[in-house]
Amino acid sequence: MFYPKYTITDRLLANIKRINILVSELNNRRFPHVVLLELERVAREVSAYASTSIEGNPLPLTEVKKILKSTPVHIRDSEREILNYNQALQDLNRKLKEESARLSLDLILQIQKQVMRDLLSESEAGRLREKPVVVNDPRTGQVVYLPPEIKDVKRLMEDLISFVNSNREAIDSLILAGIFHKQMVIIHPFMDGNGRTTRLATKVLLAEMGLNTFNLFSFENYYNKNVTKYFQTVGEFGNYYDLTEEIDFTSFLEYFTEGIIDELLRVKKILPKFAATPQTQLQTYHLKLLKHIREEGFINDRNYAQLTDRAKATRTQDFKKLLKLGLIEKKGKGKATYYILK
Repeated sequence: MFYPKYTITDRLLANIKRINILVSELNNRRFPHVVLLELERVAREVSAYASTSIEGNPLPLTEVKKILKSTPVHIRDSEREILNYNQALQDLNRKLKEESARLSLDLILQIQKQVMRDLLSESEAGRLREKPVVVNDPRTGQVVYLPPEIKDVKRLMEDLISFVNSNREAIDSLILAGIFHKQMVIIHPFMDGNGRTTRLATKVLLAEMGLNTFNLFSFENYYNKNVTKYFQTVGEFGNYYDLTEEIDFTSFLEYFTEGIIDELLRVKKILPKFAATPQTQLQTYHLKLLKHIREEGFINDRNYAQLTDRAKATRTQDFKKLLKLGLIEKKGKGKATYYILK
């Protein structure tokens, strides 16, 4: 069985208290749905950029935003990593809203399969590793850590998931999520995509236990600010079997909770700005369009032209804006195109 060693230090306790206060403050503030949708979109951009950047993806945030707006025709691996991570975020977000996401080995395998789609062979995507791996120092290329042997990987993953699920009421959710994050990195269950899969699964775990950092926040961004510190704190050095009895999770738990505080403060600061941007504000004509759909079930360009005196080009832009914000959904093609509420 898995029994992690950690200490609830004054620093860790203070971090947990501060997170609870910040979450409460954010929950007590009310923002238009359209603002939250825009913030969710930006959070996905930052998460896709930061989590892949941690693993060495060279694309800057500006390029990531372009890729997510319009998928390139000929996709390089670096672009595929971005698209895969963004799709995994969207899939998990949908499952969380439907309350169909619960931490399990199957869910973790699904996440890894999406993250590594078209980047790993079918025999390695969505499956626990069947070959030995080593962890190298990205700066020197030297081996710094030997993960568990293949024969132990499944048992260790099942023990970790069992520990989390059986202690949901007994251990603070932030501590559980932090322990899960570090232990999964230590197990290193996949041939590739371990870090990205771990960070996504941790987000699901936090959201599932009530701290919904998933839609609006990007705690990967905190790790990407100092990748060296992240690797030093989340990882271990040496042979797993020599270290396993001595691994202490305390320092990572302090670091993990500080990362969540950092992101909560960032979101708290930018939320009012989002409420006042042209990208998120809806005008009278937008509201008329949405009202028509609610009353009639759908709208097409001809219907919209009867509601407003806006030119065809601007009507097209109105539809595009509402599509981008996730408020409406496009159906049909050409002259038969119409829109419904999403």
